[in-house]
Amino acid sequence: MNRPKLAVVVAAVICLGLLGPPTTLGQPTPVQRTPAQHTPVQQTPATQIAGELGTLASDAMRGRGSGTVDELRAARYLARELRRIGISPLGDAGGYIQDVSGTFDFRGGPKPWHTRNVIGVLTGSDAKLKDQVVLLTAHLDHLGVGRPVNGDSIYNGADDDASGCVAVLQLARALAKGERLKRTALFVFFGSEETGGQGDQYFLQHPPLPLDHIVANLEFEMIGRPDPAVQPGELWLTGYERSNLGPELARHGARLVADPHPAQKFFQRSDNFALAKRGIVAQTVSSYGLHRDYHKPSDDMAHVDLKHMEQAIASLVEPVEWLANSDFKPEWVAGKAP
Repeated sequence: MNRPKLAVVVAAVICLGLLGPPTTLGQPTPVQRTPAQHTPVQQTPATQIAGELGTLASDAMRGRGSGTVDELRAARYLARELRRIGISPLGDAGGYIQDVSGTFDFRGGPKPWHTRNVIGVLTGSDAKLKDQVVLLTAHLDHLGVGRPVNGDSIYNGADDDASGCVAVLQLARALAKGERLKRTALFVFFGSEETGGQGDQYFLQHPPLPLDHIVANLEFEMIGRPDPAVQPGELWLTGYERSNLGPELARHGARLVADPHPAQKFFQRSDNFALAKRGIVAQTVSSYGLHRDYHKPSDDMAHVDLKHMEQAIASLVEPVEWLANSDFKPEWVAGKAP
């Protein structure tokens, strides 16, 4: 999550070798399987969440700095996970990675930039609904390596936004397991959100599917800790009062409430806002409680509440599955569209 105008080292340091050798941009490295790997041990969601978060927020990722080789390393990891889950690629040249290069808007004005998005898809099965798209997103970058604080210069970004990336992976895994969805589900990890959303700018200019086919976007941003401003187990939705999406998801079991921090203007501070300005009902799911580790090296694994993450993600599986199988089209409340 960016500003209006970022953990303790992971207990078991994940070596760079775990992330695999360099690959051609957009082409994930084929998984090398031995005969014993054809029947892998089934992991629990809790184990998956801890492993995925531990990888993305490890010191080996060096904070996934926007537009850096470390961000690319994170993108390649997410691409491999989508392939492992069974999500089809929808990036460049038959791969998962969308190469993002050009001149983009920054807070200080336009300048050249190079980042990456990661894109996968589950194509819908219903003749009438498969062209309608439910978009699930998070941003894969963070602040990288910066000014040391208490001797730590790696801004791991465990909550911001490795936690959101893990939520999207987990929802992709859940949706891929069941019967084919009626609608199409698109999974996107945006690059360079922290520098002003260059990844989402490029996505809107070069959409892999027509933008007018997207019926809703849920961005997942900072769900790594519970927010004491809401009830235990609850998540909040930015701009809850702006559309009928949040109330309808809540009616179908999502523990979603209104953003308890309206003064922070969170609706305008993540990738969803760029899509919302294009008319898409796009809002962010979060449980950020204004903790003191925001945009600091201490936003690390040691401060993540894994049980909260597990429960939060699980609470959204059935409501998101309902959305992907229904004919409900979210709408902005009159006068509330951005």
